Amino acid sequence: MPFQKFNFHSTLLDNLSSLGYKFPTPVQNQVIPQIFSGVDLRVSAPTGTGKTAAFLLPVIQRLFTSHSPSKKKGPRALILVPTRELAMQVTDEAKKYSKAINKMKTICICGGVEFYKQNRELNLPHEIVVATPGRLIDQLARGRISLARIEIVVLDEADRMLDMGFSESVQEIFEELPSKPQTLLFSATLKGNVLALSKKLLNKPMEINIELETHKKENIDQSIFYVDDIHHKQKILVHLLDHLNIEQAIIFTSTKIQAEKLTQSLLDLNYLAASLHGDMNQRQRTKTINQLRNGRHHILVATDVAARGIDVRTISHVINFDLPRGFEDYVHRIGRTARAEAKGTAISFASNKEGKLLALIEKQMGKKIEIKKIPGLEPKKNLRASDKKSFSHRKPPFKNKNRRNFFQKKKSSRYPK
Repeated sequence: MPFQKFNFHSTLLDNLSSLGYKFPTPVQNQVIPQIFSGVDLRVSAPTGTGKTAAFLLPVIQRLFTSHSPSKKKGPRALILVPTRELAMQVTDEAKKYSKAINKMKTICICGGVEFYKQNRELNLPHEIVVATPGRLIDQLARGRISLARIEIVVLDEADRMLDMGFSESVQEIFEELPSKPQTLLFSATLKGNVLALSKKLLNKPMEINIELETHKKENIDQSIFYVDDIHHKQKILVHLLDHLNIEQAIIFTSTKIQAEKLTQSLLDLNYLAASLHGDMNQRQRTKTINQLRNGRHHILVATDVAARGIDVRTISHVINFDLPRGFEDYVHRIGRTARAEAKGTAISFASNKEGKLLALIEKQMGKKIEIKKIPGLEPKKNLRASDKKSFSHRKPPFKNKNRRNFFQKKKSSRYPK
């Protein structure tokens, strides 16, 4: 097994084999040896590249094969993540990798869960804590957790953490840590605020950049449909859902209200759809994600709360009903498909007001995104100047008196089991 080259313990190798892991990904090949060397790292690696295993596997190996220098209580490894969904996902992965390894318990500390439940776990021996910054600070203030034994810290999706305003919280947490824990920072990009934060928290870090290999997203078929207005956008969406070979899809919207409205419209058309956004409590969000994994929902309409931390390998399509606010969010959104080196499709809708944003995404992607049109549903305006064409001889708009309205109920069910 190629993972043997890292000298992992036999139990850890058995766990990887049972999970179907055959070959390390590029980020794992580069990151794992450096973590073992003890240096601080800042790593640029988009989602879907195997970065979670890249830091979890050496962390588990290190904790399993070495003794804590301190006899105090508390975890030895801290993994900070921006969202509850990602915290739960990383925790689940850690438990899978460390199965049957004695004294290798991982607990999750995040919002949306009652304190008394987390307190019960904190009272039991544990080696790894996966936490969101806000809830971890709450537990520190309550005296429920000590970070005195921490040997290694991981900042996962650091760019998203800063976008969510956690910069001060992260720095406050680092003030509670021992003087020199090994620190690993992972981010979609290493610039701006992320680079500034890394200079504050990391000690002479080695930099590993996987961006150039992965941002091209060669295994994702990316395309753009120009839209004139919300009604035009809805018509194109229905057409795509009717005609594409979709296994499961995530449709991203910019607001919670839009997510709810669009979900209801799809339900009225008998699609197996559900919404996911920040106004839902943790129980509702967990239930929705589990139902998506179990195939009870074929379409998830979500805000960017779902762009990071959801790993459902049957997602064949991502549709940006609303364009994201920047390149990093675009990368994370489309990274929900084509998981584990599979192929996927990412479709974006763009209006004539979003030219600069689209141009920025394409510039940082390093290539133009293919423009597609549907006969009868062509836009009246084009976004990209180089793509302007005369529409004087185009076919008249598609008209069908029997065509259902987007909000009209339809009897037949979609995507039957």
